[in-house]
Amino acid sequence: MEKYITDAYERWCASPSVDEETKAELVAIAGNEDEIKSRFVSYLSFGTGGLRGHMAAGTNRMNVYTVAHATQGLAELILSEGCEARGVAVACDSRNNSERFSKTAAEVLAGNGIKVYIYDSLRPTPMLSFAVRYHGCIAGINITASHNPKEYNGYKAYWEDGAQLAPEQAAVVSESMSRVDIFDGVKRLDFDRGVDEGIITVIGKETDDAYVKCVLAEAVNPDAVKAEAENLKIVYTPLFGAGYKMVPRVLKEIGVKHLYPVEFESIPNGDFPGLKNPNPEFKEAFTRGLMLADEVGSNLIIATDPDSDRVGVMAKSASGEFVTITGNQMGALLLDYIIAAYRERGTMPPEPYAVKTIVTTEMASKICESGGVKLYNVLTGFKFIGEVIKQHEAAGHGTYIFGFEESYGYLKGTYARDKDAVVASMLITEMAAYYSAKGMTLADALASLYERYGCYREVTKSIMMEGLDGAEKIKGLMNKLRKTPPAEFAGRAVTHVRDYLARTITETATGNVSDTGLPESDVMYFSIEGGDVIVCRPSGTEPKIKLYFLAGDVSAEAADEKIDVYQKSLYSFLGV
Repeated sequence: MEKYITDAYERWCASPSVDEETKAELVAIAGNEDEIKSRFVSYLSFGTGGLRGHMAAGTNRMNVYTVAHATQGLAELILSEGCEARGVAVACDSRNNSERFSKTAAEVLAGNGIKVYIYDSLRPTPMLSFAVRYHGCIAGINITASHNPKEYNGYKAYWEDGAQLAPEQAAVVSESMSRVDIFDGVKRLDFDRGVDEGIITVIGKETDDAYVKCVLAEAVNPDAVKAEAENLKIVYTPLFGAGYKMVPRVLKEIGVKHLYPVEFESIPNGDFPGLKNPNPEFKEAFTRGLMLADEVGSNLIIATDPDSDRVGVMAKSASGEFVTITGNQMGALLLDYIIAAYRERGTMPPEPYAVKTIVTTEMASKICESGGVKLYNVLTGFKFIGEVIKQHEAAGHGTYIFGFEESYGYLKGTYARDKDAVVASMLITEMAAYYSAKGMTLADALASLYERYGCYREVTKSIMMEGLDGAEKIKGLMNKLRKTPPAEFAGRAVTHVRDYLARTITETATGNVSDTGLPESDVMYFSIEGGDVIVCRPSGTEPKIKLYFLAGDVSAEAADEKIDVYQKSLYSFLGV
């Protein structure tokens, strides 16, 4: 085993800065070279998504020391800007150690003389983004691993606009971390002392009320739910997470009378009992919700993930069976509903625009074209949607009406710059009431959407590459796609190749090259004759390559068949 790994392990075991519980954990793995190497081979990488990893002792794990180290790096960025008095908002979700990590971050900020606004308990991620803007902070920190399994936790850093750090800012934090010793270079002030001295302010009800007011203002048809309240039965589960208070509060305030929370899953619990993945993208997350829906006679089940920035839905179909509405489908439904409701009420704002990511359904293009709304495509990540909002605000024109990504993230309104499952749950409920008045469920509404615009299907696959050489394998596959891009998939020609790392769009027939107009990103995008799309990119938080297949056709069966052959063709090309 490399000496630097052994040295790091031994230093942690002996350091007076390390608590006894952590030392005991490290002593327990003595002699296990693979485990020691895994934990100390490097530091967790700090990028635009912050940190994310398993919770355990070591430099390559999430623990109080790596959280403090990252916060010291962020503190140095803030101090270099001379903005310590503006402060940093801090929040956390329901995961094990989240509260502990959030207080650790607060202590480091306070130790550097930086004002802190920390929530009194767990809150949805979008409320952190809101708090940054509401309190005029220079930055924000949210402790969450979103929808990852219980072993994970994470650290997200935000800037003054309420969006996650830009790449150049993340690079500054990462560089500062490389210079700062994880023990000796980190400044801390005891949390209680910080509160007593006034440098740490605990926030709660006032900020909550201001946030809820902003969410409620985003209703498109405020009377829809009240008019249909007696016929509307909503089952809701926060999946043991941070949505347990805010989602029910907002739904009741818009007039929902028959709200049925899944009680067992409405108590925050970082162990997520009975859920391998607390992720509303998976049908398994709805198991208890489905049982309750059958019991109470509901047509709609809403589930939010542990940090309540993503929302998933199951709706009853014409056959009486509950079907999953995917992130792409729900985004298209909401976009279509928002435009239609504005048009029907004569309240469409001036110069309306919407934003989606490049891996999100192309049905959105047809919906916006039909509705007279400009659509922007951005890189994967809600921070890029926030960037479009920021640019329009700076230019003084355009009205943002909706933004979404395929991974179950939606935002209406500019009070935050991150996806928000609370406002999305409100709009989904409002939309359900709108269609209920027409004798339709959301499943019926989706069928109607396909009749109008064609049948679009989207499938995301992942190739996991765990282990110490996983990153190199991922890099090798991306290089293969970049250097020798496929000319066809399953006999269908590739018309354009977009290399977002090189910022180039190559027209395969002519070889003409143009600029993508978007920032650099390790993404390969293939346009296929007929309008279908395949996108490949490494995950920013997990050891895997994500593959996106987007296809449209006259029927779901035909579109699914195309995606199946595209997948086989791509896997064959990659040799996996």
